[in-house]
Amino acid sequence: MGRITVRRPVRRIGPNGETNRPDTLAAEEPLEIRLDGKPLTVTMRTPGHDVELTHGFLLTESVITARDDVTAARYCDSPGPDGRNTYNVLDVQLAPHVPRPDNSVERNFYTTSSCGVCGKAALDAVRLRSAHPPESDDSHVSTETLVELPEKLRAAQRVFDTTGGLHGSGLFDAAGELLVAREDVGRHNAVDKVLGWALLDGRTPLRGHVLMLSGRASFELVQKAAMAGIPAIAAVSAPSSLAAELAEEQGITLIGFLRGSSMNVYTRPDRLSDAEVPGT
Repeated sequence: MGRITVRRPVRRIGPNGETNRPDTLAAEEPLEIRLDGKPLTVTMRTPGHDVELTHGFLLTESVITARDDVTAARYCDSPGPDGRNTYNVLDVQLAPHVPRPDNSVERNFYTTSSCGVCGKAALDAVRLRSAHPPESDDSHVSTETLVELPEKLRAAQRVFDTTGGLHGSGLFDAAGELLVAREDVGRHNAVDKVLGWALLDGRTPLRGHVLMLSGRASFELVQKAAMAGIPAIAAVSAPSSLAAELAEEQGITLIGFLRGSSMNVYTRPDRLSDAEVPGT
């Protein structure tokens, strides 16, 4: 299995002079995803939870909607310079009843760890229709619960403590219980790993749940939440204008700048069960 972290020598320069010492970096390696032996996409990711990542990716790209849509997921032989398998190629076998993806919604063959939308053939292709539309979800969450989520997610980001270079994504229930947290160099990969876990655990659609993000809320992350039926997204940083537009369109409660006891609610504030944030 690929390494999650890599040790590398670094020269540290500070007010007390210069020192040479090793530093720990978050690993970044390519993952090629194949469907029935045919290459579909390559994403740069932090190795680990690759099967979850792939299931989440296929769910949010509208290729699959349920766990039974995949019959097998196997690593292929992908030898590195030393001749050993890198485990950087994963082949997914779709069930006979699942139609193969239309070219109009496929990513280009290569995407970076920071951006998935930029690999799309056209912007309209990412406005995929969700099989689990969150608009009708009548669940509620309290602001008292929301203000606790960033610290809970941060406490679960073990690799971030070592490297400082990973995005985090966490899935919470409406009572604020952390169900799963995942880290990755790519924010969209971290979300795919969380959603893939939920799909494999038979939890989708994710009604009554909150997706917590360690950074900003981009268009693609809102789109992924919509595909999984998540009614609320909270982020410690800002959403983009397109993310807010899509959240409004899909009926998702979008919260940004969730820090301390304050937050900005951009869409669907009616899902918040109380009007005031504790401590304000």
